[in-house]
Amino acid sequence: MTSTIDYGNLMHRAMRGLIQEVLTDVQTNGLPGEHHFFITFDTMHPDVEIADWLSDRYPGEMTVVIQNWFADLNVTDEGFTVTLNFGDSPETLYIPYDAIQTFVDPSVEFGLRFETQDEDDDQPTIEVDEAPMDEMVEPDDGKDDGPHEAEVVSLDKFRK
Repeated sequence: MTSTIDYGNLMHRAMRGLIQEVLTDVQTNGLPGEHHFFITFDTMHPDVEIADWLSDRYPGEMTVVIQNWFADLNVTDEGFTVTLNFGDSPETLYIPYDAIQTFVDPSVEFGLRFETQDEDDDQPTIEVDEAPMDEMVEPDDGKDDGPHEAEVVSLDKFRK
């Protein structure tokens, strides 16, 4: 038995489990209402699988939008696979939960941010942000008129 309860890692697993549960529901039932997701992930994570041109273009991190057009969403215990359209070029991405840095659903002003502290302290910092995101810009005009180009957006202005 350990001498302390590792709340950081417990929260880390719980929040990634929440993302898995949400994505599993979307896989089964589709996106409800106005829900959509901005997911920022570490493109250099060893288990991320994306096209070479995407990792070259976005070294370090990338944000994808799951909204009007996505295909082949497959959710597992370790991560998820999704096909998105980048300039009329469908690309399949595999994103492990451990690579996710932020998960935001601006339709309900909900967001999760996963950060690690300094190298001296290997405990993750988990922030649950339900503050208003009034400045969030919708990635399209809201019309669901067929496939849309995937958008990579920067969430830097929302970081504290």
